Amino acid sequence: MSEITSPTPAEAFALLLAGNQRFVAGTPEHPNQDARRRTEIAPSQQPFAVLFGCSDSRLAAEIIFDRGLGDLFVVRTAGHVVGSEVLGSIEFGVDVLGSPLVVVLGHDSCGAVGAACAALENGMTPTGYVRDVVERVTPSVLAARAAGQTEPDEILAEHIKHTVDLLLDRSRVLADKVAAGETAVVGLCYRLTDGSAQVVASRGLEAQVPAGS
Repeated sequence: MSEITSPTPAEAFALLLAGNQRFVAGTPEHPNQDARRRTEIAPSQQPFAVLFGCSDSRLAAEIIFDRGLGDLFVVRTAGHVVGSEVLGSIEFGVDVLGSPLVVVLGHDSCGAVGAACAALENGMTPTGYVRDVVERVTPSVLAARAAGQTEPDEILAEHIKHTVDLLLDRSRVLADKVAAGETAVVGLCYRLTDGSAQVVASRGLEAQVPAGS
């Protein structure tokens, strides 16, 4: 990498936040997006973060975090729901490529979360494989309601936290990396109107990154 050769989890997260702050301020630098960078990383890649986010078209990771080629290993599904392919992709980024940071990126006005809420209220679930997405989001909605959280932002935050915990629960590789201090997992909520990404969950960065900072 051009900025930090082997970043720690905290340094990787600082890089990500700095890029988002530039995006919010309207002063992007568009790093690592030229022909020189393309040539530099052609033989191999060393992304400093695995970005697991919602597939929403408004969440283009390299844009909202002002990064470029080879910086982020991106995995996306509707509602950032977790399956074996997702787990395998994240483990590849962490264990094979050596990424020191995994980010779960959710956002307000998420259609998958809204559909899960609607399904619980009216008993009607979507058809086809969209139903599978909604069913995987539903436990987060139920957990939020059980805790007395009914506002959309509260339900979304619970879903992001649930996803973070689910990754660590289902992936021994990731859990061991976090326990060893080699990797951190952070949950972020992206706000569509102002472009900011706020921390709602942190595993492995608790001392450096207070929730809500």
